[in-house]
Amino acid sequence: MSTKVADQLVEMMLNAGIKRIYAITGDSLNELNDAVRKRPELQWIHVRNEEAGAFAASADAQMSGLACCAGSSGPGHVHLVNGLYDAHRSGAPVLAIASTCATKEFGSGYFQETNVIKLFDDCSYYTQVAANAIQLPRMAQAAIQTAISKKGVAVLGFPGDVASLEAVHIDSSEKNFFTKSKICPEDSELQELANLLNRNPKICIFCGIGAADAHDEVVALAKKLKAPVGFSFRGKMGIEYDNPYQVGMTGLLGLPSAYHSMHESDVVLLLGTDFPYTPFYPHDKKIVQIDIKAENLGRRAKLTMGLFGDIKSSVAALLPLLREKTDRSFLDAQLHIHEKVQEHLQIYVRDKGKKGAVSPEAVADIINTLATDDAIFTCDTGMCNVWSARYIKANGKRDMIGSFIHGSMANAMPHAMGAALACPNRQVVAMCGDGGISMLLGDLATIKQYELPIKIIVFNNKALGMVKLEMEVMGLPDFQVDMMDPDFTKVAEAMGIKGINIDDPEQLESGLREAFSFNGPVLVNVHTDPTALALPPKIDLNMVKGMALSMTKMMLGGKFEDVLDTVKNNYKHLKELTD
Repeated sequence: MSTKVADQLVEMMLNAGIKRIYAITGDSLNELNDAVRKRPELQWIHVRNEEAGAFAASADAQMSGLACCAGSSGPGHVHLVNGLYDAHRSGAPVLAIASTCATKEFGSGYFQETNVIKLFDDCSYYTQVAANAIQLPRMAQAAIQTAISKKGVAVLGFPGDVASLEAVHIDSSEKNFFTKSKICPEDSELQELANLLNRNPKICIFCGIGAADAHDEVVALAKKLKAPVGFSFRGKMGIEYDNPYQVGMTGLLGLPSAYHSMHESDVVLLLGTDFPYTPFYPHDKKIVQIDIKAENLGRRAKLTMGLFGDIKSSVAALLPLLREKTDRSFLDAQLHIHEKVQEHLQIYVRDKGKKGAVSPEAVADIINTLATDDAIFTCDTGMCNVWSARYIKANGKRDMIGSFIHGSMANAMPHAMGAALACPNRQVVAMCGDGGISMLLGDLATIKQYELPIKIIVFNNKALGMVKLEMEVMGLPDFQVDMMDPDFTKVAEAMGIKGINIDDPEQLESGLREAFSFNGPVLVNVHTDPTALALPPKIDLNMVKGMALSMTKMMLGGKFEDVLDTVKNNYKHLKELTD
């Protein structure tokens, strides 16, 4: 029996370690679907929206090393794009198969025809269309190898008629290589950096995702330099745990302690981070950056030095060149500030809110307590990012996945799908906003169809909370941010998923315990406080003016109860951050 090109592609995917393909079948994908049917080692995950499939593949790839999603001609391609942007910008190795109309129809404006190369160019490192059988194996090998090596998306255009052709085998293109290497700056550069660090007494280290595998080296560096260690959200799970020098995050989701440490230091050492929020960098300090992506050097801050290398190797090579500092005064001062900030955060945990307005901080804190030691958390963009950043604790075994760079709504639930399929023996918790989960609500059916035991926690504040906050800070009246939500528990139950509704803070812990002990998928709809705010660590006069103006406008046109709640909350948060 002859082998079809579709069968050949499936074989290559299996050889590369791909175990799942997230897709909706139909039309130009039918041959690939049939090839998967014949190979039970490769599972076809029938998502309800290709966007959800791309998000799921992104999370799967971040946990397993390589994943695959697919979309059929036209609309299937377009639905993939948002999730693929997220995967690409997150550094997730994803192979996206974009099946197309028959090759003879190319360029004719045929039904559902799209220009694959143009469409996916900005969200992939590789995009090509195999126009015949002999091209497919080499293109598939190149696409998979590109996704692995460059850590991003590779798109393989796969016409339906090519899928049905007899395969042509090319010996040189059947294998993929998962390689690792050590990259370190030149000795002279490391010595220059060591001299700089040795002669300046106050050093602050700030880490990103690029330092995630260098936890022990970073801690050793902080110990030698007596340096506080801050981190970005993406760096949190790899750097925060077992780190007596950590002072938390800075930035829009962060805390005053990390911001203060960076601005009070003599030298800020950036390790594996491309932290984009330039207002949070100090502008009068010496800044040194080490990154495996040389193109990142200096694009966020004015550098004294920029070094090319992976963080683990670079820091290991730097350590012997450093003199151990003995003065802990700067470090201890920053740790004291961080301790006080942590005490302030517990105020919102102890105050669990009121009926119909449960404290989201308390929700996140209880989730942190109930979740397993090796849980995988996914979090929606917006206010859920704030609560997860501040209250979910790292321990070296947990993982956190979010749309941290692309910043898409609706990512948490489909990310959880991919994480649950990639790691079936680990607990997966999706922290969703009501706005986020509403966008891809149909894929609750996917979770039920594959019996994924995800704990879906909806922080239901009946609004686009982060957008509302942005408007208030700018002094604008919030407009069109309110959500007319369905009863999410009833929607979940209609899908066959257990639903739990919590609108009373007295029921919060018991309701969440019930969810976490349930053996199967469950959705918890928590009615959180819509006035809960989370301001960044840098409070300036414009922010205060903006919030005051927003409150004044509310007083002129809003309900008294809403005005009072907002005033109280604004005061509470401003007081915390200015004390």
